[in-house]
Amino acid sequence: MHFAPAPPGVELPVEHAGALVMVDDVAARHAEYTAALRAHYGKIPSKGRPRITRFRPGQSRFSLVDPVGNTVLVIQRDEPMELEYGGSRELEGLARVLDNARILRDFKNDDRAATRALEAGLRRFGAAATAFERARAYADLAELAVVAADTDRAAHWKSELDAVELTTEERTALAEVRTTTD
Repeated sequence: MHFAPAPPGVELPVEHAGALVMVDDVAARHAEYTAALRAHYGKIPSKGRPRITRFRPGQSRFSLVDPVGNTVLVIQRDEPMELEYGGSRELEGLARVLDNARILRDFKNDDRAATRALEAGLRRFGAAATAFERARAYADLAELAVVAADTDRAAHWKSELDAVELTTEERTALAEVRTTTD
């Protein structure tokens, strides 16, 4: 695959979809790309250009954006034909907000909208939510603040997370769905 800038006189959006790549093992491919990016840049770029979207267990796709703005969508070949892209009718309250924020981050690459959704969801549903749901929301908000390089907000959400009383099983489950926020 070779990408090049637009020909002279042709204006393209700053970022645009360039290719869709179907793979047999999307998790392994993501691990390869993140290792290569870390080796080249000393970190995994998650914003700006170039960047790679994060990847969590069970996810079936991720995006790469090259330094020019070309986007490559990498999708698991046997991805289900009908994916739940958030807003599941089976979910309610903060659980539904968490699912919508996941879609905003993982599929739409819109961290600002995910942050707004989580903050509004906590205000609206936080009191009725389970401790585990609140912990997930705080962890997501801390991670979003880290990505946005907002150390004050990251510290705030981490302290909120630390204050939530969770069982050992809940802490283990939270660790399984989280990426590090440090």
